[in-house]
Amino acid sequence: MSLRKISGADADDFDDLRCSFCGGKPTENADFVEGTDAVICDECVASCTDLLRAQEPESQPISDIDEASDGSGARVSRVFFRLLREADLARLLPLDDLLELMADALRKFSAGQVTQPVRTVLPVGSHGQLFGMMPAYIPGLVTFGTKLVSVVPSNAETRVPTHLATVLLFTPETGALVAVVDGQYITAYRTAAVSAVSADLLAREESDVLAIIGSGVQARSHLEAMDRVFELSETRVWSPTPEHQEQFVDDMKTMTASRLVGSPSAADAVRGADLVVIATSASEPVVQNDWVKAGAHVISVGACRPTEREMDPALVRRGRLFVDSRAAALVEAGDIVMGIQEDQLRPSHIVGELGEVIAGKVEGRRSPRDVTIFKSLGLAVEDVMAADLAYRRAVEQGVGSDHEL
Repeated sequence: MSLRKISGADADDFDDLRCSFCGGKPTENADFVEGTDAVICDECVASCTDLLRAQEPESQPISDIDEASDGSGARVSRVFFRLLREADLARLLPLDDLLELMADALRKFSAGQVTQPVRTVLPVGSHGQLFGMMPAYIPGLVTFGTKLVSVVPSNAETRVPTHLATVLLFTPETGALVAVVDGQYITAYRTAAVSAVSADLLAREESDVLAIIGSGVQARSHLEAMDRVFELSETRVWSPTPEHQEQFVDDMKTMTASRLVGSPSAADAVRGADLVVIATSASEPVVQNDWVKAGAHVISVGACRPTEREMDPALVRRGRLFVDSRAAALVEAGDIVMGIQEDQLRPSHIVGELGEVIAGKVEGRRSPRDVTIFKSLGLAVEDVMAADLAYRRAVEQGVGSDHEL
């Protein structure tokens, strides 16, 4: 059927023109759509659209909706997907919601309820660039998906982030793409939420002094997350780049109720701290064992390659060590892999996964003097569950933009 648009400004040329639905005549500001046997005004078009949207199931993926012929007589689905940008995610995934969601993701992963291989990492070029692929399928979710990550260290000299990420979601029923989701926000805040879960499980309840080594995106999200779990009295930050450290303090002082100060050295930041977050791009240790007081909880979120580490090997050996994924830690975490290669550790030094602690299968902190360590690598299940929740909320709330593939 062919359709044509009749502008309201031209309606005087059609004496008997009326909407086939409401019977109304056109006005100068209203348009009509004319088909073979009917015409419809733009107000009725809008009403029909609203009615159809209201009748759609809330969790229905916005893919496989329309069909067209490919010329062979077969019916071919037209695939639509929803695009969610960083600003959309800030509305859809508040940090408080991610804390609970990430605990559930960790529990599901350690219980074997997730199909997820260890990430595939592809070297790209000759200057340390990496491309990572992180797929996961969680039964019961509306979608399954994968995160794609580019790591380009030389971007530090530009305005482009060194880590770029996108999450793609698909419907299990047809395998069609349903959402393209910004991965920057999800990576920053799901990582911080998991770290906060580790601190809630493993740190001493009275912990109130936080040290952050690093001043980038992860350092910022971790300060916000730790502030949700503890009543911090003081936060100390150290960065090897003084101007970055100063900018961090200026930007984040209104984001925390604690006293936020820049430290003259990493040692000054760490000594006496109850909580230590190491969020760096370092490939060699930046926190030494003798800086860390008895009873502290240490979180390491950098050094995610087997040839890199950011903790003193003596600290890793001393600590009660927990990971997000045992399988990944034994092949990806340089703090662990290199320790084993050097005969300073054994695989059994890993006490357990956070999901096992959540489920009560592994004991966490045993005494006030334990130094507990969480080595974070990041799991695809975390990204996919976060993106899936954002997508479902976006459909319910009309957030994001729809596009045809």
